[in-house]
Amino acid sequence: MSLFAVNPDTCNRDGLCAAVCPLGIIDWQQGALPAPGDDAETICIRCGHCVAVCPTASLDHRDMPASACAPVRPELALTAEQCEQFIRARRSIRVYRKKPVEQERLARLIDMARFAPSGINSQGVRWLVIANGEELHRLATIVIDWMRWLKTDMPAVAASLHVDRAISRWQAGQDVILRGAPALIVAYAEKDNRMAPTTCTIALTTLELAAASLGLGGCWAGYFHAAATTFPPMIAALGLPEGFQPYGAMMVGYPKFAYHRLPTRNTPMIDWRM
Repeated sequence: MSLFAVNPDTCNRDGLCAAVCPLGIIDWQQGALPAPGDDAETICIRCGHCVAVCPTASLDHRDMPASACAPVRPELALTAEQCEQFIRARRSIRVYRKKPVEQERLARLIDMARFAPSGINSQGVRWLVIANGEELHRLATIVIDWMRWLKTDMPAVAASLHVDRAISRWQAGQDVILRGAPALIVAYAEKDNRMAPTTCTIALTTLELAAASLGLGGCWAGYFHAAATTFPPMIAALGLPEGFQPYGAMMVGYPKFAYHRLPTRNTPMIDWRM
């Protein structure tokens, strides 16, 4: 089979697949069947746009047949009001119930997040899930060690991050590093992947938004991530494969409290060029 096959009996010959192809590798003329261009095999990014846009399911990509792509269900589409409330009701969760998150639920959450946009459909994100309480406490302790190092070796940075306060609260028994979250999800990728920082950030943002649909909440683990990218003991503790590094981490768990209001935010500053 070539890169894709078209059913001549059902194809509308409308050229929609060619119109949406990001790299313009589908050849089409009015009234003709679409066909792969000469360089299609080498530069196709397997995004699936051509399969998704076809209204008659007439195009089968070699790596993505139409039968493997579920149809869009219009009845599940969000209204503008629903979408606005969903976004505004999102909260960064820092207080969690003392309840483990089931592995199946975490797996489903990541399964949703994998559909987040990535540069040229690179899909370069890998995931590390840590849901062992003892391990999470050990990692949080390493973050505190990193903070103590900052105080000595980089006092200006330490002051900007308010590490004195964080250390004091930790010593008083408050977990200000991972907030007692039952799970930590780390997004990591190859160090030399120039798209990795953006790809991982988008994936984790999508994951945080999707968490609410599973009764979960999340919060970016900023202190942890800073230590994971700069502090040798933490880098060693994570034990990521050679050539890979973390690009973000999210605390995840069941929220202890419900929120009943939509907090305000600053009015957007927009420069219009219409």
